[in-house]
Amino acid sequence: MVDFVCMERSLAIEIDGGQHAESTARDALRTKSLAAKGYRVLRFWNNEVLQNIEEVKEEIWRALSTPPPP
Repeated sequence: MVDFVCMERSLAIEIDGGQHAESTARDALRTKSLAAKGYRVLRFWNNEVLQNIEEVKEEIWRALSTPPPP
């Protein structure tokens, strides 16, 4: 399960807390699995969302505005 998904644009968004710093290998496998299903994955740290929401929104908008690779 991902935190947010836009099925129409095949975009999955993950918001990671501190516990993910210790599970990068598992997160990489999860990203690879989602990519195999045709999804692009954006990952943000909690503090990025809380402290730089405008930049996070811009990155999400750019991803939504760019067609997914074939």
